[in-house]
Amino acid sequence: MPTKTVKFKKENIDTLPNNKPIVYKIFNKNEENIYTGHSKKGQGQDRIKDHLPGGQDPVPAGVKVRIEQKQSVAEAQKSESTIIKRSQPKHNKIGK
Repeated sequence: MPTKTVKFKKENIDTLPNNKPIVYKIFNKNEENIYTGHSKKGQGQDRIKDHLPGGQDPVPAGVKVRIEQKQSVAEAQKSESTIIKRSQPKHNKIGK
């Protein structure tokens, strides 16, 4: 499925496709995955914006975000779980 990477800023997040479920990773300046999440079709941009400074669920030190579109929410959830288990991003809550 298509992927896209942009700077972790509101104006760049607005350019991300929003027509399919996604799994997304937020990276720091060292290219480390510091947070992984997923969202339903039509909610990706808003969910990622929640992680900006001042948002409902901020992720500090994020400099870019990469999304990967999936065919279904179930596929996005499975991918998110696999990525979290493998890379253990420091801002993902354990047991979530």
